[in-house]
Amino acid sequence: MTFIKNFSVNTTKTHPFPYNIPAVRNARQLSLNQPVTILVGDNGCGKSTLLETIGLYMNLPLIGGYSKNSSSFEAAQILLPYIDIEWRRSTQMGFFFRAEDFSDFLKSAERDRNRIHNDISDLEGRVSEQTIREMSNGSMNYSLNNMYREYGTDMEGFSHGEAYLKILETRIGDKGVFLLDEPEAALSPLKQLSLIFLIMQKLEKPNAQFIISTHSPILMGIPNAVLYEIDDHAITKTPYDDTEHYRITRQFLQNPQYYLRLYEE
Repeated sequence: MTFIKNFSVNTTKTHPFPYNIPAVRNARQLSLNQPVTILVGDNGCGKSTLLETIGLYMNLPLIGGYSKNSSSFEAAQILLPYIDIEWRRSTQMGFFFRAEDFSDFLKSAERDRNRIHNDISDLEGRVSEQTIREMSNGSMNYSLNNMYREYGTDMEGFSHGEAYLKILETRIGDKGVFLLDEPEAALSPLKQLSLIFLIMQKLEKPNAQFIISTHSPILMGIPNAVLYEIDDHAITKTPYDDTEHYRITRQFLQNPQYYLRLYEE
């Protein structure tokens, strides 16, 4: 059983940004009444903006904190007064995963370690070696220890894609609303299948709901998912085989030379 039943952005404004985004203009009584809803469409159609408005409305945590504290939610902040969510079951549980936050999280931890390392290096010769060791084992490893506490291991011990999937495995729980914004960004096709398997595991109990934006025909194939295709004119419930992403990918794989020849001419 889902948590969110319907979602709307109720405004008659059509300009400026973000009111002119296709997804925003057409998000009226968008049914989310299925365990997995997938938003597809070209770059700039507004998939991410819809997820950000839901994430902000629910104040869902991101990798590095909570939605309301992120400076990248400008469009969602503007739209927040116009958001209407109809609940089947209300909840504040869940997680909002955005591909951009993953890299920012690792870079932030690295910056913190480098800064503290430089600060401690400046103390060499002025304080005892014992004091420096204690500071190194404590403050210097704060980011590492924080990462270990949240994710069970040091992310830098994994490849980029493995760390990415590890965070998803750790933060996607058995209950709540989970927003995944282009989660395929760092995942190989095989790891995308691993993510599908993880999602299917969580759906074995009726307490998890997924809303996903993606360009990946692999993730679009999650069993029983409802797909909405967004274009300039509408948000349309679309069968998997009829989505533009699927059709272009299938045609390319069947005859890549046809497409590549267009660039050679």
